[in-house]
Amino acid sequence: MKILVTGGAGFIGSHIVDALLLEGHAVAVIDDLSSGSRDNLPATVPLHMVDIVDTAAVAGVIAAEKPDAVCHQAAQMSVSRSVREPLFDAHVNCIGLINVLDAAVRVGCRRVVFASSGGVLYGDVTTPAPESTPANPVSPYGITKWVGERYLSFYAAEHGITAVALRYSNVYGPRQNPHGEAGVVAIFSKKLLAGEPATINGDGRYVRDYVYGPDVARANVLALLDPSSRCMPGTLTSLNIGTGVGTDVVELEALIRQAVAATERGSGKPLPLPLHGPARPGDLRSNLVDAALAGRVLGWKPTVPLIEGIALTAAWFAKRA
Repeated sequence: MKILVTGGAGFIGSHIVDALLLEGHAVAVIDDLSSGSRDNLPATVPLHMVDIVDTAAVAGVIAAEKPDAVCHQAAQMSVSRSVREPLFDAHVNCIGLINVLDAAVRVGCRRVVFASSGGVLYGDVTTPAPESTPANPVSPYGITKWVGERYLSFYAAEHGITAVALRYSNVYGPRQNPHGEAGVVAIFSKKLLAGEPATINGDGRYVRDYVYGPDVARANVLALLDPSSRCMPGTLTSLNIGTGVGTDVVELEALIRQAVAATERGSGKPLPLPLHGPARPGDLRSNLVDAALAGRVLGWKPTVPLIEGIALTAAWFAKRA
């Protein structure tokens, strides 16, 4: 099977590429490397350095690759940037998606898997939200993810493709970019490994559902291959991908500090306590997702608990510090 992964040189996308290659599939990647890295990909994987908002360039790549399926991970992924720059967010997350969908149906692609976000779609929820929870996005990022699902539903019905939207909770793990505004585990790991304090936004009592990146990659592979055949042509199937377990940022920082101290670079030495900065606009107080439906449809469930995933992530960053 030939699969095109947009954003495939990024954090989640590159784990998806690795998992697809292990399954024996042919993979090509579109990525503008604004947050991804060529180093995340095997040298044998074709990388097309294209911005998904470039209609002609996207069409040219997809026409040349002729994929059987597309896994669309490329996105503007910062909630706070979407609040500051809603037009930029809409260009990338809506126009970019339409460019990919138009080009995909033109070459006869039959399946699209889309990186959506349960982490922002449901708004503030204090118990794990199932997919039946009404959408209530409060940030432009959440709005464009919701709009993306509506476009995906339209393309599925209009062109008979099979569409799956995976609504991620907060994804973390090795290869996450520590230099942006998203990715708190990567950002805190990098800071603490440098002997600097992490900065917690506001009071830090923002509860999130943290899911390990390679677990998310496995969900994408299952959605692309659809072992149950429950995702039908002409329809959109939306599935939460998360753990249902909440951790606030104060607790998270303490876990990361403990994991960093246990690495070779940390050598068990005391690390600086966190600082507190202003709250970020657009941040939800609490968000959790119920992923039971993904278990029934795809046979997926998370396998890496938070404490283990943080230790693996801290060790990965320590080796590269």
